[in-house]
Amino acid sequence: SAFLTVQEGCDKFCTYCVVPYTRGAEISRSFSAILDEARALVDGGVREITLVGQNVNAWGEGEHDLGGLIRALDSLPGLSRIRYTTSHPNDMTEGLIAAHGDVEKLMPFLHLPVQSGSDRILKAMNRSHSAASYEAVIARVRKVRPDIAISGDFIVGFPGETDRDFEDTLALVDRIGHASAFSFKYSARPGTPAATMDGQVEPQVMDERLQRLQALLNRQQHD
Repeated sequence: SAFLTVQEGCDKFCTYCVVPYTRGAEISRSFSAILDEARALVDGGVREITLVGQNVNAWGEGEHDLGGLIRALDSLPGLSRIRYTTSHPNDMTEGLIAAHGDVEKLMPFLHLPVQSGSDRILKAMNRSHSAASYEAVIARVRKVRPDIAISGDFIVGFPGETDRDFEDTLALVDRIGHASAFSFKYSARPGTPAATMDGQVEPQVMDERLQRLQALLNRQQHD
């Protein structure tokens, strides 16, 4: 198994995140360079390749999206499995979604961070998607690959998060059902807009919310 970097940087500017400032704008490696490296990896005995990037599904070159790249990798003799991480909901193109149904080597797993189930908090995070649009993406992927395992990222205690906002997150998690997940208490990053927002949540409140969220996620993972 090997990791293959296809994309670096991020243009999303979520208000809690330092990546756009530390990694710069989204840049895609060339289609030919990626295929050349993939061939070399397979020739060296690699059987599983994981495509990686800060927003890996933002990769693109000309008419090719990540789905097209995956289809090209599918043609490599000797390669058995393809994975990719980490993705943004707004970059789940129809071509990429279709690849989940068409490419047998593409493993039935999707890590797609949502961060919150509250549209108000998502807006404050500058996530540029809603809970409903996130669920719609998941539904489209599950339509073409019903057995897909869904993974996500969640932040509790983002500045201004109320009990109702947190309940919205629990409700979203309950509706989606996760095979795995990463969940965190909000942590201020110097230089990010969220670090100076009003309504910073008390640590004990974040602790309690994280415990409740993780209990639900653990039940789903067990199931």
